[in-house]
Order: sequence, then structure tokens, then C-alpha cells
Amino acid sequence: MADPRIRRAKRLRGSPTDSEQVLWQELRSRQVGGARFRRQHPIERFVVDFFCPEFRLVIEVDGDVHAFKRREDEARDAERRRRGFRVLRVPSVDVFESIDGVCMEIERAIESQRAAAFDGTQPPD
Repeated sequence: MADPRIRRAKRLRGSPTDSEQVLWQELRSRQVGGARFRRQHPIERFVVDFFCPEFRLVIEVDGDVHAFKRREDEARDAERRRRGFRVLRVPSVDVFESIDGVCMEIERAIESQRAAAFDGTQPPD
């Protein structure tokens, strides 16, 4: 029997939110920062919206429901950071209203991670 996280990730890939679909069109095929992203990728016991393994960059697209889950999200993000991941949270409204700005923010995060890998330092989050 397959890992339940993998089954959940596959299910989520089959029914992305509108904002996830919009952002995926920008991230796919190395269009942002030359980085390869996976969507609905299991990390630890959760499934993240987008993940770039090369730079250990997690991108979460937050819809309205996340306003009620702030503490949970903060705790999960803190744990990911402790494990060496960079976490970028993007409000879904920004994806619709300013996709270019969102992509620029992702590119800055990639460049920060790239620079840190080059000089051996950990970039600020």
C-alpha cells in the first residue's frame, strides 16, 4: 500500500485551487529563476503546494482559510525552517492581482538561496 502522503499529494494534484493553477503556469518548465518546482509535494507529514528541491524552497499559496489557521501555519513553517527549508507564503489574492510581483519575490528567494549555497551561509528568511 502506498504512503498516505503520496496518495494525498496525487489527489491534491488532481484538484488544484485556481490560484495554484495560475502560479503553476508560471513555475512549470523552469520559467522562474531557472528553478525546477514540484507541485503538491510531500515533506515530512504534510504536503506543500510547491517545492524546489535544489534550493529547499517551499511555497505555500494561502487562501482565506489560512486566516483561521495562522498559528498552525507558523508552527509548521518554524519546524520546516529548523530542518533547513526556506518557506515563502503567498496570499492567493496576490497570485491573481500581481502574478509578476509574486514571481519576482520567488526569484529573489531563489537568488538568496543560490548565493547562500555559493558562499556557504544560511540566508535570512
